[in-house]
Amino acid sequence: MHVIRAFIPFTALTLAACDTGEVPPPPETTEQADDVPDEVVEAEAEAQADPAVSEARDALAAEIDRLALDFGGSVGLAVVDVQTGWHTGYEADQLFPQQSVSKTWVTLTALDQIDKGELDLARKVTLTRDDLAVFYQPIRKEILRSGSLTTDVADLIERAITQSDNTANDALLNIVGGPDAVRQTIVDKGLGQIRFGPGERAMQSQIAGVEWRQSYAYTQKGFFDARDQVPDSVRRAAFERYLSNPVDGATPLAIARALAKLTRGELLSETATAYFLTTLERTKSGPRRIKAGAPDGWRVAHKTGTGQFFEGRQSGYNDVGLITAPDGSSYAIAVMIGETRKPTPERMALMQAATRAVAEYHDAISNAQSDADASSGT
Repeated sequence: MHVIRAFIPFTALTLAACDTGEVPPPPETTEQADDVPDEVVEAEAEAQADPAVSEARDALAAEIDRLALDFGGSVGLAVVDVQTGWHTGYEADQLFPQQSVSKTWVTLTALDQIDKGELDLARKVTLTRDDLAVFYQPIRKEILRSGSLTTDVADLIERAITQSDNTANDALLNIVGGPDAVRQTIVDKGLGQIRFGPGERAMQSQIAGVEWRQSYAYTQKGFFDARDQVPDSVRRAAFERYLSNPVDGATPLAIARALAKLTRGELLSETATAYFLTTLERTKSGPRRIKAGAPDGWRVAHKTGTGQFFEGRQSGYNDVGLITAPDGSSYAIAVMIGETRKPTPERMALMQAATRAVAEYHDAISNAQSDADASSGT
């Protein structure tokens, strides 16, 4: 089965998203297979001519299948060799909930606007308790302590990516022009089947069957208490509706290909690309997901996503990123679990194993190249 800016008041954005409750259609783009750079095409042609590379690819594809089948349930994996564009995966063309993986596209949109001169990393923004979101938001204490917090775009990106701070991300989303601006960036960049939802407050409320009130954000338990009051039948229907057609759905292959394009410098300027990748390398969430499977000396730039629980099931448990070998070879990887009852250690073990499989693939093709060089006397 392997397959592969305008500043808009934040409250207005959130309420508009809550009113519609509609799932945005998939972007009207194709997977980015037709516009790869010439050097990537040439590298792939050379790789295809090497029997050892073909053998290594078959082994990786088989291992990805085995890992997914052994794990069972709703799971999708994709791996893209950044150098050649070659890819493999399991249920790689199926939509899975992204959850906080979607923060990646908000930062991409912000950096794209910076490249165009429409935004600046030093732009100041003041956040109050009316900007607080839901779930994980370390910035919340700072805002409530003084009643407001003045920061800048660079800090919001840092918090949104490295800490997966929901308030920071929603504030950044507001600055770049809201969900529609992010969706347009996804289309303009040709990123394929990647949806973007209405923002954290609207989306998480919809998943829980809750009508959002900003007062829920003022206390740590506000949203949880409101959610607990929702009848199970209502929560179940909302939960299933999200899982069956996730408003933030994306395919593992589209995400992996997007990360490969980012690494090759096809999405942003050289400066913005380096800024984004180094920020992703500082990610603090999910240290025992794909990052824990990387051998010594490898670099990992990644973004996690974790959804809500209901009746013992979780709506999305993900990690996507770029793993880079000491020789500079990079591989994009996406491991997405749509919904599961599996214990967390088993989920992390799957992600670590996928990373190890990619590293073994790299070693195999590197060794084959070394042998070829030795035999040719080069």
